[in-house]
Parts: sequence; structure tokens; C-alpha cells
Amino acid sequence: MSKYLEITHMEKEFPFRSFLNDGLAITYPHFHKEIEIIHTKKGKVNIGVGESLIELAEGETYFFSSGVPHYFLASPDSERYVFQFDLMMFDEVNLRQTGECSLFDLFEKGEPLSRNWPAAFSRKITRLLLELYQAVEEDSLGDKYRITALLHLLIADFYRELPQKREAITVTQPAAVKYQETLDQLNLVFDLVENHYQESLTLEDAANAVGFSPYYFTRFFKKNTGQTFTQFLTDYRINQAKFILANEKIPMVEVAEKAGFASVKTFHHVFKDNVGLSPLKYQKTVLNS
Repeated sequence: MSKYLEITHMEKEFPFRSFLNDGLAITYPHFHKEIEIIHTKKGKVNIGVGESLIELAEGETYFFSSGVPHYFLASPDSERYVFQFDLMMFDEVNLRQTGECSLFDLFEKGEPLSRNWPAAFSRKITRLLLELYQAVEEDSLGDKYRITALLHLLIADFYRELPQKREAITVTQPAAVKYQETLDQLNLVFDLVENHYQESLTLEDAANAVGFSPYYFTRFFKKNTGQTFTQFLTDYRINQAKFILANEKIPMVEVAEKAGFASVKTFHHVFKDNVGLSPLKYQKTVLNS
């Protein structure tokens, strides 16, 4: 099966999110730069990691390090907590002490399956994850400080108590290297979009960012993201527009400009086409919910 890079939609300044999925949510093989932690709330969750299949029992935890391909099979009558965060959230330059491995290596070399952890450590991590999810659900004043504190506690406990991998997941080294190379190349494109989406970006600009010809880049990007570059750029601008509409009361022409659309007419047409509502109706729905 093809493995696609998943584009997680998180705040650039606070790249963390948490949500609850039921067992009917099937996820096809994919990978992403963010760390992902799964905790089974109910039932059993069937996950694929590389070429291996793992049945995660109720109360168990599993994490995917950056760039590791994974997917979820149908797991009826189950629910799973999902936590995703970018390691860029942490000030590694100033916080990492002499002798400590990098955060990337911490997750890359650590044992990902909680049934192979010491029982006390597993219980401690479960408590932290449940507190994290609760902090997200409460959405109260200071919640980002609380979430940040809990994530730092999680990292600290991983440094102190996370065992090394007992068994390597069946992913050949050349394949793993290839995934990381692809991730690095796509990150150049994502950085370009994040920093210049308000400008007139073209396919040629994106291809130049990774040193590809437009023809090769078109195939490369579609193969690894499941989208064309134009679709990705449009989705990114729409997500920016959604954020602006939910948080600012400014004229639509300004919303269109800040989100990177060439004109308010184009913005209105593209937004309604993709969201199913006009920008104004979307804003009223969000503000009144």
C-alpha cells in the first residue's frame, strides 16, 4: 500500500492537538513529522506500524516517532485518545542537558508499546495523558500553559524511565531513510507555504524549493500527500481564513487578503466550494455556537 504524508492542521505557534476517535475511523498508511501518541480508552485498537500489526488493549499506550509509517484498521466498539505534537514546541537548545539524547532520538530509540514498560511508569504516563486530554476539553483560561507543563512532564519522565526498544519494527533501513528524506523535502515546501501563503505562490516556486522540475515535483507531491500542490495551498489558505473568521471581525476583503486570496470574489467562491458555506455564514455559525 502507498504511504502518504499526513498534513496535520495545528496552530503554527502551538503545534499540539488531542482528540477522541472511535473504532470505525479507519486511517490509511501515512506518516508525519509530529509525534503521535495513542491511548486506548475502550476495547481493542488494531494498528499497523511498518509491516507489523499490533492489537492495542484497553488502557495501553503506543507512540509513533517522527516519520514512522502507520495506519489504523477497523476496531469495532473501541475508542482511542490521539495526541499529536511537534518537537519544535520544546526549547531543546536550552533545556537539553549534556549527555541527554536528542528529542528525536528519545522517541526513535524508545520502546513505543506500554505493555513493555514498567507498570508504575505506564500508570504515570496514562495519568498524564488523561490530564492532557482533560485540559484540551476544558478549554479554560491558562490551558495552553497547563498543556505545555504536562507535555514537559511527559518528556522528563520519558528521559528518566522510558525503556529502549525491545524489538525493532519491521521497516527496512533504506525504507526508513527514504521516508525521512521525503519528510525533509516536503517540509521545505510546507515552510515555503507557511511563510509565503499570502503571496502569489506557484507550482514552479514549490518545485524550486526542493530542486525538482515542475513535472517531477507534481508527481512527487501527489504521491506523498494525496493532493496536488494547488489543492494543498488552497486548503492551507482556507484554514487560515477559518481561523481569521472565528477570531476577528474585519471586512471580508481584509480576510481574503490576510488568507492569501487574490480577490474577495475568488475567496468567496473557493471558500463556499470547499466548506459548503459562504464565509459570512461560516463566521456566524462559529460565533453563535
